Amino acid sequence: MSMSSFQVMENPGLYLVNEPVTNEDILSKASEIVLEQVKNKDVLTNPDKVREFLKYKISALEHEVFVALFLDNRHRLILYKELFRGTIDGASVYSREVVKEALAFNASAMIVAHNHPSGVAEPSLADESITKRLKDALALVDIRLLDHLIVGCDEVVSLAERGRI
Repeated sequence: MSMSSFQVMENPGLYLVNEPVTNEDILSKASEIVLEQVKNKDVLTNPDKVREFLKYKISALEHEVFVALFLDNRHRLILYKELFRGTIDGASVYSREVVKEALAFNASAMIVAHNHPSGVAEPSLADESITKRLKDALALVDIRLLDHLIVGCDEVVSLAERGRI
């Protein structure tokens, strides 16, 4: 089903649906709405909005994805992009490719995230290792890694809040 099936009613925030929708359609529309809210903020100062967006965007996937939020020097969102796609229990992440993408979008800072299809958001040793490698690689070109979020079914864990960045 296309997103055009959702029509805005007279009251913003209310939608009329003309045909049957799936859970994936609803989650996709929800993530679109949250992304617009995040983009419309002058600066990404609310970590809860970022968590909410990522939860809607990637928590229900049955495969692991590694995504990036590319930010300008005032932490305004330039672009959300899925960088790597994996299997049910892992995704290969290449620091070189992350740096290339960040430079291509002229990002000054980044937030990266990935989901755990198991639903458990607890970071693994591999998650901590790639975070350190990414932080070091990005620092070489003056791009700050602000956070690495791990998205489970009911929770989103921040490595920055745990002092791991």
